[in-house]
Amino acid sequence: MSTRAQEIAVALASVEDRITKAAATAGRNRSEITLIAATKTYPANDVQILADLGVSNFGENRSDEGLEKSAAIAATWHFQGQVQGRKLKDIASWATYIHSIDSADHITKLSRICAEMDRKISIFLQLSLDGAPDRGGVLADQLGQLADQLGADPNLHLAGLMCVPPVEYGFDRAFGEIAKVHSAFKAGYPEAVGLSAGMSSDFEVAIAYGATHLRVGSEILGSRAYHP
Repeated sequence: MSTRAQEIAVALASVEDRITKAAATAGRNRSEITLIAATKTYPANDVQILADLGVSNFGENRSDEGLEKSAAIAATWHFQGQVQGRKLKDIASWATYIHSIDSADHITKLSRICAEMDRKISIFLQLSLDGAPDRGGVLADQLGQLADQLGADPNLHLAGLMCVPPVEYGFDRAFGEIAKVHSAFKAGYPEAVGLSAGMSSDFEVAIAYGATHLRVGSEILGSRAYHP
């Protein structure tokens, strides 16, 4: 095993141990929680190492990276970045899940694309706690309209909600509010059991508040090197 593979294996084992312990503390089963390795900016070699270690879910924020890596490594691929309408066709060509839908227009366009491609995609609607446009998402009172549109669509499946909490909220406040919205949302849309919340800095708190999908990158793969 290469030095890089050893590094990743040790980090992954640590994250898995933390997930298992956090789930036990919350009275939950580890099987309820999906770990998505967020591989944005990391090379395909790292993705292959993770796949060899048994990771089967990967997330990308950029469609071009997702397209390239998904062609090299067979897995369940998630698009997690903000959606641009002009990129939807590219995203739909490789993503099984999209975590960031917050627009009726995008749902309409994505449905048409899926019909043309004969594909079905699972959708997390993106919740915004504060309405800040830079993170995307819609306020809680707008979720129902989007969910109704998805429910009537044969090509799209409502998986649940996703949220990127405002930094200034603090973990417990943010995830407490997210959990409250998700609980109320599930009462009207029982199929929406998924809650995509929790990243490298906060996934243990997210587990305590019911997150089912964790998007973890740097805790597994190390600090990202961004390039202009």
